[in-house]
Amino acid sequence: MHAQAVISPEIARTLTELSFDIRRQIGLIIDRRGRITAVVVGDARRLVLPDIHRRGMNRLSGVRLIHTHLTNEALSNDDLTDLVTLRLDLIAALIVQTDGMPGSLYSAHLLPDNAAQDPWNLLPPSSIHALEEDFLDFIEALEEEFSRTQYQLSTDDPRERAILIHVSTLPPSIAHDSLDELKELARSAGIKTVQEVLQRRSIDSRLVLGKGKMQSVLISAMQKGAELLVFDTNLSPSQLRSLGDFTDLKILDRTQLILDIFAQHAVTREGKLQVELAQLRYLLPLLNIRQKALSRLTGGIGGRGPGETRLEIDRRRARDRIARLEREVAQLGERRRLRRQVRTEKNVPTVAVVGYTNAGKSTLLNHLTNSDVTAKDFLFATLNPVSRRLRFPQEREIIITDTVGFIRELPEDLMAAFRTTFEELDEADLLLHVVDAHSPDLSDKMKTVLDTVRSLELDHKPIVTVFNKIDLCSPEEIEGLLHQYEGVPVCALDRGSFAPLLTLLEERLWPAD
Repeated sequence: MHAQAVISPEIARTLTELSFDIRRQIGLIIDRRGRITAVVVGDARRLVLPDIHRRGMNRLSGVRLIHTHLTNEALSNDDLTDLVTLRLDLIAALIVQTDGMPGSLYSAHLLPDNAAQDPWNLLPPSSIHALEEDFLDFIEALEEEFSRTQYQLSTDDPRERAILIHVSTLPPSIAHDSLDELKELARSAGIKTVQEVLQRRSIDSRLVLGKGKMQSVLISAMQKGAELLVFDTNLSPSQLRSLGDFTDLKILDRTQLILDIFAQHAVTREGKLQVELAQLRYLLPLLNIRQKALSRLTGGIGGRGPGETRLEIDRRRARDRIARLEREVAQLGERRRLRRQVRTEKNVPTVAVVGYTNAGKSTLLNHLTNSDVTAKDFLFATLNPVSRRLRFPQEREIIITDTVGFIRELPEDLMAAFRTTFEELDEADLLLHVVDAHSPDLSDKMKTVLDTVRSLELDHKPIVTVFNKIDLCSPEEIEGLLHQYEGVPVCALDRGSFAPLLTLLEERLWPAD
């Protein structure tokens, strides 16, 4: 068939006659050279299409679908969804007339920039004998427009664009708080959120969202130029496989997003080793996924259908690397333990700063000790323990150690990989629990921190609670907070607010005086 023709009259007639005889829809997948690459037979109402390779946000699939409709109907919602999710060059429905001859051809193509409306253009019905012979030129021009649109999006903001998805039966306020935290995690990972989706229902075992809602999300992703779907849950291997079959968009779950943030913020050798260890532990159970989802997740490990032998090699290499990393992390942990032992022998009290991520722990440490520890308005800006001296009157001093922040449902693989980091807490004489006093879900975050401390078997340690960021609170809010909880209010940016905290630390660390 000529490449410039949507379909030739001869093939169209053969197609409708066969469809009429078997009373089923028949579809032809045709590439840009005019070659029929697949024939798909469905039932009387629709087709189930095979996987079609898609080529990125600025490219179409390179194939068109011409299929029959046994009733005199235009393109269906399923047809238009296939057009979007498969990024077809064109989709067309050829009406089968009562005598089996071809009737009108209904067709549609995608639009490169139509965020306010449907992302497709429905063409007027036409006769197969009146189709213009310029299809290939038209599609190539359309694809160039897609490239320009995507380039403009990346020029305006080079960050990856994502749709965030939360599905649960939690109360609306809790669900919204969780989605807000996911958005903050995405920001910390350098991701631009273009849409947030919240669906109140049980998580679907295959696609997390229901199929219809997922199709709607994919249409929205195309309209908004999103390249990434971020799920506010941890995905199972089967869900990753199903999502990879359903879309070519990149897929991240909550654990993978947190791991990505840790990977970006790790600057020390120990931090990088711990992050790699956590990533490998997370990915090891997923190595049997041979679909595209994992190839995007891991950069190719176990992806794109390797044989069983290759998968076993990957698993063995991953296990060997995990064992090697565990030894190296343990060695670094032993060196850290020896340094702590020297401090203990010098009888210098140690205070470990704990708290929810981005509560202002590093900022407080900096202003207490005149230090310059990295302190940014991002989640998990601090990964590895940083210790500084804080001098008191009467020639006394303490060591204050800043540690990695906690978060709701901190991944177990991270907890295990950062075991040596959390050992700093075990050696501390006192825990300084820094709380963001301005946070709307303050009580939930406090509970998360205390639950994590308990899980680390550190709840026997004395704890001093510090309510930070009081400059953002009204006097009435501070008064209500101190009435409800026992703690000390401070503003980490204002050294003048530290006096009550320093006095309390002296009383707790040197009670005999």
